[in-house]
Amino acid sequence: MNDSSTAQDLDRIDRRILTALQRDGRISNAELAKRVHISPATCHRRTQRLFEEGHLQGVRALVAPDRVERGTLVFVGVVLDRSTPQSFGAFNEAIVKLPFVLDCHVVAGDFDYFLKIRVRDIADFNRLHGERLIALPGVRQTRTFFVLKEVIDNAPLDF
Repeated sequence: MNDSSTAQDLDRIDRRILTALQRDGRISNAELAKRVHISPATCHRRTQRLFEEGHLQGVRALVAPDRVERGTLVFVGVVLDRSTPQSFGAFNEAIVKLPFVLDCHVVAGDFDYFLKIRVRDIADFNRLHGERLIALPGVRQTRTFFVLKEVIDNAPLDF
């Protein structure tokens, strides 16, 4: 990635390309070019540049969680027993190995980490919590938030 390339370097067409690909990552180059009002060759070059500069990190399908038995969304706040680089490093190394954790963020405030997890149901989460989450290195406390209704999830970025 070109470290000097920033959002300010993006022109109106680049932003249209990013917006269109967020809405539909399966769109053909020809259709994308038509939507952003440029030639297919120019569109391809610009899209490749957006990938090379790191503005686009990848394209993937959005799976319907309820259709694959992962309809229960849970957020978990995690507090570590110590705030040292070693504690955070050990936790980071362990958490990336858990396939049921969708997102993991270091946060400021009452928690050290906030996790986004999808499971089958509350019983499934309870098992994972008891067997895997509280056994992670350095975990002193967790606080669980079960999502009752998803109002917005994975919204595209607005430019």
